[in-house]
Amino acid sequence: MTRKRDRRGAAPIPQKREARRDAGAAKPRPEPQAAQPDSRRRETPGEKPRERREADVARIYGFHSVEAALKASRRDLIRLYATAAAAERLKAEIGARGVETRILSLEEVALRAPRNAVHQGVVLEARPLAPIDVSELPPRGLVVVLDQITDPHNVGAILRTAAAFAVDALVTTERHSPEFSGALAKSASGGLEHVPVCSVTNLARALAEMGDMGYLRVGLDSEGPTPLDAVSLSRPLALVLGAEDKGLRRLTRERCDTLARLELPGAIRSLNVSNAAAIALAIATGKIGQA
Repeated sequence: MTRKRDRRGAAPIPQKREARRDAGAAKPRPEPQAAQPDSRRRETPGEKPRERREADVARIYGFHSVEAALKASRRDLIRLYATAAAAERLKAEIGARGVETRILSLEEVALRAPRNAVHQGVVLEARPLAPIDVSELPPRGLVVVLDQITDPHNVGAILRTAAAFAVDALVTTERHSPEFSGALAKSASGGLEHVPVCSVTNLARALAEMGDMGYLRVGLDSEGPTPLDAVSLSRPLALVLGAEDKGLRRLTRERCDTLARLELPGAIRSLNVSNAAAIALAIATGKIGQA
């Protein structure tokens, strides 16, 4: 008859086995040290750039875009990567904002920008600008509304033009719109810092709300019944532009008070959307300035 082993009376594990198990246990890794701010610090040659994949970090590159961001008090800055020559040109702006600056070679700066980006020796890491709400649009404003325009170069060019014409805000959709940094900020050449962006989930609903606020909503359409320069325009005014391939969507068109076209004398009846925005703003500001 086999005797059953009493678990409560089992002999303890020998110390040597315990020691071997302890020796094989993974040792806790030391906590990483937080990087200390160091203005104008030069990185060690060959040092790899730290990846920043956070959604709340915007990369801005290109001299004029970075210069405008440094001057914009509403933009929260994180770190500037620059060549010695570029940092010298931005010396006053860097000093005024007190932003941490890393001095790098041109090749090292390129590692922190998208591939083939024209960074001009500067890349700025900053926080994205907070969007405004439709209710924050000025009561007598001039606003540009974009209906699912996704190309960052076009949106950036529109922002640059909007800043030149003192547009009060740019209204766009949360989905089907580009990220407001990188290539867009480069194309905007500083315009992103001067034109508040209103990002909405439902453009038709936002246009309806703007109508309740008294905005005259003019949709630009190459087949519009009336030339824009023949439309009676007044503040508050919203110029609504659609994507080049699809134009204005049905609900967007229905929320506009009128549809207008740009009267063009040549054989081509439609323009790149950023060029159309520039012409429309030139016409609009001329007319509302006379009102």
